[in-house]
Amino acid sequence: MSATTARLRDSAARYWEVRRSLHTPASWRSRYGLDWTNFFIADVQTGFGTFVAFYLAHLGWSKGDVGIALTTGTLASVIILLPGGALADAVTWKRALVAAGIVAIGIAALILALAPSFPAVLVAELLHGVTGGVITPAIGAISLGLVGRSAMSLRTGRNFRYAAGGNALTAALMGIVGAYYSDNGIFLAAAGLCIPALIALAFIRPDEIDYRKARNAAKGQDAHNARFRDLARNHPLLLFTAALVLFQLADASMLPMIGENLAASTKQEGSLWMSGLIMTPQIVVAIFAPWVGYHSESKGRKPLLLIGFALEPIRAAVLAFSSSYAFLILAQILDGVSGAIITVLTVLVITDLTANSGRFNFARGFVGAMSGLAASVSTLATGYLFQGFGTATGFLVICVIAGAATALLWLFVAESKPAKYED
Repeated sequence: MSATTARLRDSAARYWEVRRSLHTPASWRSRYGLDWTNFFIADVQTGFGTFVAFYLAHLGWSKGDVGIALTTGTLASVIILLPGGALADAVTWKRALVAAGIVAIGIAALILALAPSFPAVLVAELLHGVTGGVITPAIGAISLGLVGRSAMSLRTGRNFRYAAGGNALTAALMGIVGAYYSDNGIFLAAAGLCIPALIALAFIRPDEIDYRKARNAAKGQDAHNARFRDLARNHPLLLFTAALVLFQLADASMLPMIGENLAASTKQEGSLWMSGLIMTPQIVVAIFAPWVGYHSESKGRKPLLLIGFALEPIRAAVLAFSSSYAFLILAQILDGVSGAIITVLTVLVITDLTANSGRFNFARGFVGAMSGLAASVSTLATGYLFQGFGTATGFLVICVIAGAATALLWLFVAESKPAKYED
């Protein structure tokens, strides 16, 4: 046996040993209920974002109008994230928040499928953005409430594994539906997937969601004792948020821009090619997300974050110099590695930096709101940037912004992992 093989086996053995920490205190029913809730919510969400850009471009919408539609949804998500996070901290019926969001997103999908006029699409994007901004902090609260901080690394990786698997499989399904049936069938399928999402959610036992842990509060801390203004004094959290804002300015518009260009250059099979681009990073995330959580415990958060951030300018450079499908796939593989690292570690860093504050979900809403605002600016501005200056110039500008985000993280954001967890 080679030394490399021995190290891999030893690493895998340690991972499975640590993974057993997920088995307590939550029951198998709640654990697997949360797994499949993440899977099916991702299924529903797959119909939005990139597929919306592709769908509207096929209907003849201009890049500017597509940007307005996507920005409407993103801004709605930004507005609701702060109150949504505060609500997730305050209420004990967190499953009900997720259920309401799933139903509303299903309604938005039906609007897109059956009435894709400009005003109706704006309403659908608004509805999707508002409810999506509630679901994200509620899922985070349920996760932390079930397993606590000591197992949150693996739980977060597992959440994103199931979400990425749902995204990948549904992207394939929707690509087939769009290619061989109709583009609006993509959104009919998204609406139908709300049903299994609600069934999976019902398997999570509400009595196993610890209210204190779900808020990341100190023992004996009342919900009203944690102050919002304390987050404004949390300088490490603000610096980390600034780095994520720059990253989102670069990242948010890349795949929608690829989708619009692909729609303009392909015919019937375009949705299949688009689904392949969506599936590729999701498969990568599904493979690597749990390992990111695991290795963040031994190597720390910052070294892995630097890798995730540094891959973004490389991806933009690849897209600037080639538009062949093989290079698009390569760019999406890089996006998958970067996404696995950043999505998992964003949750963990926020958990680290809000320990004993009782405002984990509000802080996550704040970080998400700032990132979402950057994403909305990105999708709107780059639509006009690409339209006015061309594809290569647009991606080179994105490359510079992504490089600045990496530099900010490297120079100013410190390691956040604690020496010891206090659940």
